[in-house]
Amino acid sequence: MSVKNRDAIDQLYSLIANEEDARVCKDIPDEACREVPRNFFLVLTSNILTKLGDLLISPKTVLAWLMSAVGAPALVAWLVPIRESGSMVPQMVIAAWVRRKAVRKWFWTLGSFGQALSVAAMAASVWFLQGYAAGSGIILALIAFSLARGFCSVAMKDVQGKCIPKTRRGRLSGLATTIGGSLTVIMTVLLFWDQGDPGLTFYTLLLLLAAVLWVIAGFVFAGVQEFEGETDGGSNALTQALQSLSLLRDDVPFRNFVITRALLLCSALASPYFVVLAQQASDVGWMLGVFLLASSLASSLSASFWGWMADVSSRKVMIRGAGMASTVCIGVGIIGLIWGTDAGGAWFYPVAFFLLGIAHSGVRLGRKTYLVDMAGGNKRTDYTAVSNTVIGLLLLVTGGFTAWLSTISEITVIIVLGVMGAAGMIFAIRLPDVTTDV
Repeated sequence: MSVKNRDAIDQLYSLIANEEDARVCKDIPDEACREVPRNFFLVLTSNILTKLGDLLISPKTVLAWLMSAVGAPALVAWLVPIRESGSMVPQMVIAAWVRRKAVRKWFWTLGSFGQALSVAAMAASVWFLQGYAAGSGIILALIAFSLARGFCSVAMKDVQGKCIPKTRRGRLSGLATTIGGSLTVIMTVLLFWDQGDPGLTFYTLLLLLAAVLWVIAGFVFAGVQEFEGETDGGSNALTQALQSLSLLRDDVPFRNFVITRALLLCSALASPYFVVLAQQASDVGWMLGVFLLASSLASSLSASFWGWMADVSSRKVMIRGAGMASTVCIGVGIIGLIWGTDAGGAWFYPVAFFLLGIAHSGVRLGRKTYLVDMAGGNKRTDYTAVSNTVIGLLLLVTGGFTAWLSTISEITVIIVLGVMGAAGMIFAIRLPDVTTDV
């Protein structure tokens, strides 16, 4: 890279990061500190691309509608659990393997390519198959997608912890979500403006576009300048994974964080039920675009705000996000109980979905930043893997529980999840503040 280009990157980074503290690189080596501006923008760009792809194939909106479009509506219930837990449950084994490599960015790059191939397989299922054959193809591709995502999840936190200093990680994640959300807003308006129910050609092209985004993201992330870090030698990956579970017994702050994160699942699990209630109130094709727009706006308008707040205190971000999610869920539940599920018409639920999306953005960004800040070296990789594996298993259990509750009513599910969010807020208040702990 030329000196002129490096100077321009450094200046832009200084504007974004408000670089006034000469000792900002307190938890990464000096050689890595010199590469922070360039790495910041490479990680930012790859995150933007994948966040845009995530919104284009969201199981809460796009894939759910797509299952109905291909004639396999009964498979909708599997989308969110597979998408989330499929990438989390194997992470202890994945992390034990990744941890033995001194440079770990290549796991993220290959994981990104794997996600691209999986999304392309979804597009092929939509185009060449019909009914439950197409739906089953999408489910199988989603399983592969989630496994590839597991490598990215473990590698990203570790690479970010080695390449980006504390007090800059939250704003990186916030900027990525804001820019990705803003681009999705523009794309949603262009794709769904004056359009009825999209056809299969539209969905196929949407999936192929998402696949291309993951390919580009993989090449971008390969350019990150990562220096060699700590490694463990020799042990079997599964043995190391089982040994890592002892963190839940011996590390009290980490155990409390996992409990808090489990309770904060409410913000993710409640979203599909808002969509279900909206479909009951007004079943029209363009409503998919409305929910995509609400999801995009929630991310783009709030993520940078949450990111800057997380650099001050990621714990407080979790508290505020959990409080907001709980308030929205309990509020919607009470209104539904009093006035019925069609209270306020179809537009009431996209607005509530938007507010819940803002809350979820805070919860997600806060807990990610908290996890990266609370540990260093291989401990960060272990924390990520153990917490994700445990949460993945709990997600399946909680998903089954909410599916049973939904046989009573969707309103019941939303109220229970709201109470769960309130409990998560209380547990977050009890966590230590680690962001400024240097």
